[in-house]
Amino acid sequence: MDRKIIKSELVIKTARSSGSGGQHVNKVSTKVELHFKVDKSNGLDETEKERISQKLANRISKAGTLIVTCQQTRSQLKNKELAINKL
Repeated sequence: MDRKIIKSELVIKTARSSGSGGQHVNKVSTKVELHFKVDKSNGLDETEKERISQKLANRISKAGTLIVTCQQTRSQLKNKELAINKL
């Protein structure tokens, strides 16, 4: 597993978080979604791709994209870091 290659392959999207937070939640896009194409990755070998596909099948879309979301904090940067660590 090559973490640098994997980080470069991530597509990062932001959105407004749900839940409490007052006016802040209505103005700032702090929710982070990471989209990662497991089968197209150059940072994983074939056995790693197969393992991820089996263990995380419920989180992988029909298009083969693994989606990881994070909206734990009010900071987009912190949520991005947490989502990458989760991945």
